[in-house]
Amino acid sequence: MHTPLTASPAHVLLVDDEPAILNALVRTLRRGVAEGLWQPLRTETFTEPAAALARAREQAFALCISDFRMPGMNGAQFLTALRECQPDCRRVILSAHADFEGLTDAVNSARISQFMSKPWNEPELLATVHEQLEEQRRVVELQLLAEQQRLARGELSPQEAERRRLERLEPGITQVRWSSDGAYVLDPAGAAAY
Repeated sequence: MHTPLTASPAHVLLVDDEPAILNALVRTLRRGVAEGLWQPLRTETFTEPAAALARAREQAFALCISDFRMPGMNGAQFLTALRECQPDCRRVILSAHADFEGLTDAVNSARISQFMSKPWNEPELLATVHEQLEEQRRVVELQLLAEQQRLARGELSPQEAERRRLERLEPGITQVRWSSDGAYVLDPAGAAAY
């Protein structure tokens, strides 16, 4: 039996086009560790949603906190794309503006877990992060339990169970792309390994 996914530090993705906001969020998350609300986190910050999505194709995240208004791609669009890539990642959106139509889109398309306004109330943000990390942990534990039961009943092969475990840890790791000449493709541009 493998070590549960939750044994390692949770990965948190922070996306905002303002570096000062990202720094404030990181400080708040560190405060949650200091207060014993959660174990130390692995936090990654991005000022560009496209770069954050590229990283999400390589690394599984337990939680993403994203700004709503960003140039190039708003938070609803970003979190919708993140949901397609990592459906188990919890999604929180921050907004300084009351944009009802955009927030409705975020709830419906991105299926955000929580909306918070800027500037945020720090105790409220700490409580939200704690709640979201716990909910993500519960979801993963239920998935693992269901897979163990399916494996025990013979409804899931050991290879498929391992593939799913690896995919949770490293999104995309089991999705190999092959070129027409039988080589595997290293990047979307089509570079092949020989």
